[in-house]
Amino acid sequence: MFSGIIADVGLITRAEDRDGGLRLSVVAEALGMDDVRIGDSIAVNGVCLTVVKLAGNEFTVDVSRETLDCTIGLERLGGHVNLEKALRMADRLGGHLVSGHVDGVGEVVAFNDIGESWRLVVRAPHALAKYIATKGSIAINGVSLTVNHVAGSEFDVNLIPHTLDVTTLNELQMGAKVNLEIDLIARYVERMMQAEKEESK
Repeated sequence: MFSGIIADVGLITRAEDRDGGLRLSVVAEALGMDDVRIGDSIAVNGVCLTVVKLAGNEFTVDVSRETLDCTIGLERLGGHVNLEKALRMADRLGGHLVSGHVDGVGEVVAFNDIGESWRLVVRAPHALAKYIATKGSIAINGVSLTVNHVAGSEFDVNLIPHTLDVTTLNELQMGAKVNLEIDLIARYVERMMQAEKEESK
């Protein structure tokens, strides 16, 4: 599990073809690798990946073809990625509970400077729209954010300067694709409601 609070912006230094998937190497200057071990999980652009190799401030992960097919931003050599180590039981939960399992890819439809912050508008896949609620939480490329407004499949969030300074969201432009993970609570609420309907039949 993760919190959606980005600890570092890494650089993809290698992307090698591996049985249809990719083996990625990422340099993480400020993540702090002293407590990372092979087998640990690191969220890369919101995708939970397992460390298979360590060398100084560089770690290596394997990404399956299935993961590549349903996410964005993991295949670009030289690309910047948001990084977060998995939560420990004693860690503060500054964002919200994030699983690192991307639900879909959204598209940026607006990204505007509104004075003290930036307004980011994203169009979510139609199937995910019902899970996104005003004042609810959502992870965009692994960053925990609060939804300000929802209109159909589009929603908007505000990004403060600090968030832009410490994540890759400052690189977004209109038409850019982003990884989306809906709030876990929304998934469980739907499942409970579905179970109640099944039991009442």
